[in-house]
Amino acid sequence: MKIQKIETDEAPKAIGPYSQAISAGPFLFLSGMLPIDPKVGKIVETTIEGQTRQVLHNIEAVLKAASLTFEHVVRMEVFLKNLEDFQAMNGIYAQKFPQAAKPARHAFQVARLPLDALVEITCTALV
Repeated sequence: MKIQKIETDEAPKAIGPYSQAISAGPFLFLSGMLPIDPKVGKIVETTIEGQTRQVLHNIEAVLKAASLTFEHVVRMEVFLKNLEDFQAMNGIYAQKFPQAAKPARHAFQVARLPLDALVEITCTALV
C-alpha cells in the first residue's frame, strides 16, 4: 500500500510534526484542522460560526488538493471548547453536507484546543 502526504498552501501549515493529510489505500485521513486563516497564519475569527466556517474552508482546501470534495467524506470528528456552541457549529457544518448520505460523526467538548481555538475538526474521506 502506498502512503502519500497531501499538502496545500490554501490550508494552514502543520503546527507540529504531522501532515495536513495522508492518503493510504482507499482513504484520505485529514489531521485536525484549526480555524487558522492560512493567509495570515493565525486565528482571525472570534465566533464559533466564523471559526467553523474557517475550519471547513481549510478542510475543503485539503480535500481539493487530493481531488476530492465534501461528498467523499465518510467520517468527521468535531472538538468543541464549549458544547453549548454545538447548535451554532452544526448550523454552519450542515451547509457543507446537503447530500442524503451525510458522514458519520462524533462531537466532543474538550478542555482546551491548540491556540485556544473554539473548534477543531478532523475527517476521513474515501478516495
